[in-house]
Amino acid sequence: MAHLVARFNQEGLQAVLPGHGGGQPKRYAQVQQQRILETVRRPPDRDADRTGSWSLTTLQRALRQGSDGLPTVSTYTIWGVLHEAGYTWQKDRSWCATGTAIRKRKSGTVVVTDPDAMAQTT
Repeated sequence: MAHLVARFNQEGLQAVLPGHGGGQPKRYAQVQQQRILETVRRPPDRDADRTGSWSLTTLQRALRQGSDGLPTVSTYTIWGVLHEAGYTWQKDRSWCATGTAIRKRKSGTVVVTDPDAMAQTT
């Protein structure tokens, strides 16, 4: 307890705010995280990406092979970035932004957004 008091005397209220919880620090900055999100948002090219839908492994392969790629990105890092951005893995083996769904209509497919999605995820 004495170490907390000493730390509080040195740092003030910053001493009681939660810090890094352990483990490795984040390796990728906002630019690299945006690169991951841009890749998952684009539909995969069946010839170049060798897939019809993104999985963590196929995303990893595409990110590692890109010219501006991330040569050491792990599937765990990709998963973390996608979850922070609100993406979830769907039963149809695709990534979908939380609160959105693709529905078939007579006029074609539409993206439907749940207005209460942010309230449900927080």
